[in-house]
Amino acid sequence: MINLRLASRSLLKTPLVTAAAVLSLALGIGANAAIFSLFEQMILKPLPVMAPDQLVNLSAPGPKPGSQSSNNAGDTESVFSYPMFRDLEGAETAFTGIAGHRSFGANLAYDGDTLSSEGMLVSGSYFEVLGLRPALGRLFSRQDDHTPGAHPLVVLSHSYWRTRFNGETSVEGETLTVNGQPLTIIGVAPRGFTGTTLGQAPQIFVPISMRDQMIPDWQGFDDRRSYWVYLFARLKAGSNIDQARAAINGPYQGIIRDVELPLQEGLSDRTLERFKQKAIELAPGQRGQSRLYEEVRAPLLLLLAVTAFVLLIACANIANLLLVRATNRAGEIAIRLSIGAQRHQVVGQLLAESFVLAAFGGLLGFVVARVTLRVMASLLPADSGLALRFELGAQVWLFLAVLWLVTGLVGLFPALHSTRHDLVASLKSQSGRGAVSRGANRFRASMVTLQIALSMALLISAGLFTKSLLNVSRVDLGIEVERVATFGVSPELNNYTPAEARLFFERLEDEVQALPGVESVAGSLVPLIAGSNWGSNVSVQGFDAGPDTDTHSNYNEIGPGFFQTLGIPLLAGREVERRDAIGEPKVALVNETFARKYHLGRDAVGKRMQVGSGGELDIEIIGLVQDAKYSEVKDAVPPLFYLPYRQNESLGAINYYVRTSGEPVDLLPVLRRTVAELDANLPVENLRTLALQVRENVFLDRMLTTLSAAFAILATILAAVGLYGVMAYTVAQRTREIGVRMALGADSGRVRQMILRQVGWLTLVGVVVGAVGALGLGKVASSLLFELESHDVGVFVLSIVVLASVALIAGLVPAQRASGIDPMRALRDE
Repeated sequence: MINLRLASRSLLKTPLVTAAAVLSLALGIGANAAIFSLFEQMILKPLPVMAPDQLVNLSAPGPKPGSQSSNNAGDTESVFSYPMFRDLEGAETAFTGIAGHRSFGANLAYDGDTLSSEGMLVSGSYFEVLGLRPALGRLFSRQDDHTPGAHPLVVLSHSYWRTRFNGETSVEGETLTVNGQPLTIIGVAPRGFTGTTLGQAPQIFVPISMRDQMIPDWQGFDDRRSYWVYLFARLKAGSNIDQARAAINGPYQGIIRDVELPLQEGLSDRTLERFKQKAIELAPGQRGQSRLYEEVRAPLLLLLAVTAFVLLIACANIANLLLVRATNRAGEIAIRLSIGAQRHQVVGQLLAESFVLAAFGGLLGFVVARVTLRVMASLLPADSGLALRFELGAQVWLFLAVLWLVTGLVGLFPALHSTRHDLVASLKSQSGRGAVSRGANRFRASMVTLQIALSMALLISAGLFTKSLLNVSRVDLGIEVERVATFGVSPELNNYTPAEARLFFERLEDEVQALPGVESVAGSLVPLIAGSNWGSNVSVQGFDAGPDTDTHSNYNEIGPGFFQTLGIPLLAGREVERRDAIGEPKVALVNETFARKYHLGRDAVGKRMQVGSGGELDIEIIGLVQDAKYSEVKDAVPPLFYLPYRQNESLGAINYYVRTSGEPVDLLPVLRRTVAELDANLPVENLRTLALQVRENVFLDRMLTTLSAAFAILATILAAVGLYGVMAYTVAQRTREIGVRMALGADSGRVRQMILRQVGWLTLVGVVVGAVGALGLGKVASSLLFELESHDVGVFVLSIVVLASVALIAGLVPAQRASGIDPMRALRDE
């Protein structure tokens, strides 16, 4: 019978070795559990809805002439026009229902307090298709979504209900003001449901037919050339994706040919033919709709591989430890077998020790996992929108159990090897060292080589990510981000009229400019380096554009002093000034990339342009500015034109940039108070330093670099410990042989060289194998590297030098010990 108490007592006889083994396992198991926790939530976990495997996502690849608007739920291929959505919803298909949704920014006002948050516009079929039941009241039905503007209703998310309303049931029927519009609360969504888009956690749900009330100055319900709605559907019982695709494309292509094709103008014959051939694509929708799935899949898989390598190194250490223990106990095991113990009983007892080690490692690994999750949480942007639980859920506990079983089975080979039926040799060896077979030696050498190889692969991958992050940090942004604070306000979401909003912007700008320590302040419609992209087709004087010519450019709307405040050099012409307002001649500035694309060169100033096509070139280019980053740190600078926001008659939101003479972080609370003094109910959005915003724009690079470097260092330390342990044990086993060599004339230098030669061969083989493995790992990670090849020679050479140095240090102590052996004492002890 297996005796766990005996196994624990046996391990406690060598507390330092056991503690090192438990710590090794804990680090490996904890790191794996932490990464798997995020992987499970972001990649594997289905939506908490009825039969999520029956959900499918709809997309419509192909030309979309007109306006296109997308967000985290998917790219522009995934959006539909509102009329098309309603047509498909009423068509005969293989779906029980089709649902539409779209996120929007929401100012939520209740009981004199306003919160800047996120909402979701959803069709009346949304909750029905998902098969959800309310936690309170009721959810939307199809009757709540018939007529645009006629359904002032709202459903609260469960988390918002609990935090803002303390979970009070009396909230049903009360009024919540959303973007200045009073909406009646009719219910609360179920616990755990955070919408259908990873990366967005809406606090409220509003009927999609209320979009024109939620988004000021928006009108587009009847526009078939305005694409903005995301769609998903539920399959009917007995239907599959292929059948559903065929069924829905019948009515869809009929609408394309009969209704939408006549609306298209200015398309080339080739584009017109592609438009006619458009078809709906279906994809599994059990995890909802989000572009983040593809963006995070590769990094999380890579981190899982890295932590698996760390665990393998830890397991190799444990296997070597158990083999050494079993070898030293060869006499004890032989006596047990000789007096009648069955081999399976002894193997079971030895395996019990392995599982006890794994159990202690797993328990401590739980603590390591919690710490690792906290570190990962600290690396995420505060406003990432990821509704993640940085805790260990049920699936992670199951994963931990599997890891415990796998790591426990590591002791199988040492147990089987030490119970071979060679009793006579084992009994004879009791007076000296345990008998060591070639198989055991090969096994230990193989484990050490594996550790070195895995450490080599991890060091190279960490080196690649570190150099990639260094390349990112060296990117010329074209902007002076130091000593700049940034924040946004959206008075339009508090029901300001455009005229009231313009007046508020001027007052706020003057108040901020008057603050002590403020050198300059400027605003823009599009926040810089924040992942936002606004664009439009343009017509430019002297640039001939055919039907299929790319005339798309990004744009921003800016205030006076924008380029001076952000340190963007003006190459020609002048900046936007206060006089560039409504009623004055329209003006614009363009960047260098814009000038190159439209063949303006350095003579852009004075040329004319137009937003759109087919009309008068009514905008004069008054300035040429140096290229500066727009949306992403790592993206190339796009062709970009700047318009004065004071010439926008419907402007309702601005992002401000405040350059200070001191530390911008000290100004943040002052800026919040300044806004509150003008309007206590207007939330301040994204208040931070511009430097922090830039860092958060590349948070994925920072997280990958930090974690891969930490795991690589950990793996290298574990490999060094394993190498030291094996070499120290080898020296102990070869004490008599070394004594004989020294008695025959070998000096200490030759003995030291003999041990280090063995270390060198193990390291050489491990480095070669690890380098080959790193090439494969680098190819997987190549898409995550910035301006760097996955086979960077410098990184490979540095990793080899580091690992060889660590291996040399780990082997030097046993080699020094071997060179100091007294030949006479060694022979006498043997």
